[in-house]
Amino acid sequence: MLVRVARLAAWALALGLLLAGCATPVRQAPADPQAQVWSGRLALTVEGNQSQSFSAGFELQGRPETGQLTLFNPLGGTLAVLAWSPGAATLRSGDKVQQFESVEALAVQATGAPLPITALFDWLRGVETPVAGWQADVSQVAQGRLRAQRNAPPPVAELRVAFER
Repeated sequence: MLVRVARLAAWALALGLLLAGCATPVRQAPADPQAQVWSGRLALTVEGNQSQSFSAGFELQGRPETGQLTLFNPLGGTLAVLAWSPGAATLRSGDKVQQFESVEALAVQATGAPLPITALFDWLRGVETPVAGWQADVSQVAQGRLRAQRNAPPPVAELRVAFER
């Protein structure tokens, strides 16, 4: 029963993200002057028993250690906010707030697959930081495109990002 509820919650989140479009709201300057900020669109496909895929507008800001990833729907409304700092991570979606011990655990809950959110900061700068199981293609970062694929361990996942800085 608990597995069924968890699957329904994951599908609800995936469906919400699937409905996301290309609108990106005006971004605010981060409080930390050292913080990096990117915005654009991302798409994630997760293979498996029940393949999942979704896309959303996004804004990523901060640093690998402390940051925030906000996902937007087509009208610019916030679907979810993933925020992390050392030893803690939070997922806010609507009125629901969930706490996690790490950004990695948060990413698994939000997407159904482990995503290297901390490495994403390097990848978006064109630095091919190695992550176990992932292969990032940073060859088109100068054109605002990034692609990464996770082959091991299962499930296989593909992340595509179109962004501006």
